[in-house]
Amino acid sequence: MSKQQPVKDDLLKQVKEHERIIFKICNSYCSNKDDRADLAQEIMYQLLKSYERYNADYKFSTWIYRIALNVAISFYRKAKTGKQFVSLVAGHTEVEDKPNESAVLEKNIHVLEQFINQLKELDKALMILYLDEKGYKEIGEILGITETNVATKISRIKEKLKQHFLKLT
Repeated sequence: MSKQQPVKDDLLKQVKEHERIIFKICNSYCSNKDDRADLAQEIMYQLLKSYERYNADYKFSTWIYRIALNVAISFYRKAKTGKQFVSLVAGHTEVEDKPNESAVLEKNIHVLEQFINQLKELDKALMILYLDEKGYKEIGEILGITETNVATKISRIKEKLKQHFLKLT
């Protein structure tokens, strides 16, 4: 067995435990199935390439997010051919409210998705992490910006979103 085999096995085990992160990033930055597969493959390649430099002082999920988002943003900038789509819900949304309330909720989720799709790459990444309930400190570590900058950007995006929803009503 080669020296790198244990490294690869450990990485694959860790990635398997956090694969939801990679799927979320790929789905957020690529609307085409083939593009998502290409992006996932590129993320895996970069994770493998960078694994020896992983700093155990940080959470593994933070490291994966950081690499996956950097790769996705680069991929997005190169590919900018199709409309990118952010899906905020994994699978189907189950709502047990009245049918009318369900339709309103579905419409609001769609408006939110469209709004996020119009954001710049960094702001889009920021909102994906925020909606994934990451704390400001962890978001800052992932994106390489200060916690204060995270809070400021999120506040500004929320205000823009609020104004966007007010225009629709």
